[in-house]
Amino acid sequence: MSGETGDDTETPRDQYLDRRRFLMATGTLAGVGVLAGNVGGQDGTTTTEGGQETTTRQPEESLQERYPGLRILAADPANAEAASRTTYESFVTPREEHYIRNHYSTPDIDEDEWTVSLTGMVDSEVELSMDEIRNGYSTETVTHTMQCSGNGRSYFDPQVGGNQWTFGAVGNTVWTGTPVSEILEEYGADTSEGSWLSVMGGEAPEGEDIFTRSIPMSKVMDDCLLAYEMNGSPMSGEHGFPVRLLVPGWFGNNNVKWVDRMHVMDQMVFGDEWEEGDQRLYTHWQQYSYRLIPIDEEVNQQPSISTFDTQDQMESDEIRHPYLYDQMVKSLVGYPPEDATITPGPGGTVEIIGVAWAGDDEVQTVEVSTDGGESWSEAEFFGPVMGPASWRQFRYVWDPEPGDHTIMSRATDEQDRTQPATISAPDEALLGIQDDKYPWNTGGYGATAYEPLAVAVTVEAGETETPGGETTESAETTTTSS
Repeated sequence: MSGETGDDTETPRDQYLDRRRFLMATGTLAGVGVLAGNVGGQDGTTTTEGGQETTTRQPEESLQERYPGLRILAADPANAEAASRTTYESFVTPREEHYIRNHYSTPDIDEDEWTVSLTGMVDSEVELSMDEIRNGYSTETVTHTMQCSGNGRSYFDPQVGGNQWTFGAVGNTVWTGTPVSEILEEYGADTSEGSWLSVMGGEAPEGEDIFTRSIPMSKVMDDCLLAYEMNGSPMSGEHGFPVRLLVPGWFGNNNVKWVDRMHVMDQMVFGDEWEEGDQRLYTHWQQYSYRLIPIDEEVNQQPSISTFDTQDQMESDEIRHPYLYDQMVKSLVGYPPEDATITPGPGGTVEIIGVAWAGDDEVQTVEVSTDGGESWSEAEFFGPVMGPASWRQFRYVWDPEPGDHTIMSRATDEQDRTQPATISAPDEALLGIQDDKYPWNTGGYGATAYEPLAVAVTVEAGETETPGGETTESAETTTTSS
């Protein structure tokens, strides 16, 4: 809870958090579609007077006003992350708290005019309208933990370039859309093993690199969607309205926004065919960015790979510079937040709450340390179970002593892979996770180390319940504001 501000003026974030606390207290926030925001182009109010309709334009809201639960890193292009650890107390992330990662300005799109083309190795090429995408195929819904591949970049030392994400570039959201597999099958696409679907976004200004990601066909046919709803309502512009690719369990960079073309290929976008002079018009975001590159190494292009699990790529001789595809096991403490002063309840305990995810794999266990990693205890899972693409909530009931404590969590996946403790130094030139260290890389990508995510808290003396039902202070209580 925020402290005194010195005046009675509430910021948009204060107002939002007040509303959010009310919804959590009443249980409303457990559902989806809550606090969906203004979507669908409603930019004014219409009134009727004397038989005549008049539309009053509303003042344009700032990015912060539209997303009061985010910390804005850049307004244009929009880049923002969850501002508070409270985001990670809930199973479903409201859109106001779901991170935004954009490479170019958010396009202003008329859904009725937008089309998605299907080209390449297909029996017939086609332009699909949004109406056809929405209504011509079955509809599926998936709860997906989407994480920016640069989440945790600010913890790299020395610092690398780019948006300095801390913990908040991840969210768990309910997405609804059309299975890409159905569209490919209808138009006779080559969906054989080893083929690829390259998906292009429609937001790049003239002459700029077109945001393109090549997704292996095996993943596309398994569970990818052309998503058009987020938490039960149309996506906002910053999140990809009117349609984005949804790749469950994989890093956010694969979930292409504002999709306008899907191209079936026998390899990734690769080589001169997809480049024009010095401008890497299609290959940049696939071949030169979102790769794990040690210091002082030039990235190598590859036409195809056969291993898509990111951590398996690190351990493979096939791939020198892994591509950021499947997410790796990770966890995050939501409560208590950083620098909190907490008082145990009448039972003398504090409940530590957080979330854990592992991409295409199940999270097997989560451990919690309250002494900076000196000792660990196993937490328990609770809440909905929606498959590996969605995070699991965990909790640990802690019986603390008054004083200062450092809380950490570490998760292990079904392949018995556990989060490392720290991030390596650049001169170690690690290519994979070794000696409890995550490899430093030039992009600051994929960080899973648990020590940088630790939270420091102060525990005040709490109350203990006597056998007669009365409560007494267990020690002298100091007064602080939180």
